[in-house]
Amino acid sequence: MAKEGKPTYKLPKTHFENLDFSFSGIKTAVINLNHNTPNINKEDLCASFEEAVTQVLLENTKKALDKTKVKQLVLAGGVSANCFIRKAMQNLEKDNIKVYMPDLKLCTDNAAMIASAGYYNFINGKTSNLHLNAIPNLKLN
Repeated sequence: MAKEGKPTYKLPKTHFENLDFSFSGIKTAVINLNHNTPNINKEDLCASFEEAVTQVLLENTKKALDKTKVKQLVLAGGVSANCFIRKAMQNLEKDNIKVYMPDLKLCTDNAAMIASAGYYNFINGKTSNLHLNAIPNLKLN
């Protein structure tokens, strides 16, 4: 839908002094605009969301590159499939930053990989009870 719209809505962008970022404010703003404006142009709303998120990602990426003096960038994960984000990051090459991106068919979301690992554990009889806790560095083997 974003490809069909124009970024006409002003959406909030959270700025931190460090390299942290959050999209909770913009998500809430989009939800509220969508629910409270009956005839909202959804294509324009999507384009506005895409542009605002990309601006935050690009600003933080530039800050990180400047801070580290790194001249190479790898865009990966599910978000790297977004054409608008890909184009914005490719524009960094004008600033002598080498940008690497996988083919679109390889831009998968981490959730799909976790689900696949869970599926193979399940069919091999590896299950957990309801007291399983999140362990961020748990090995998948």
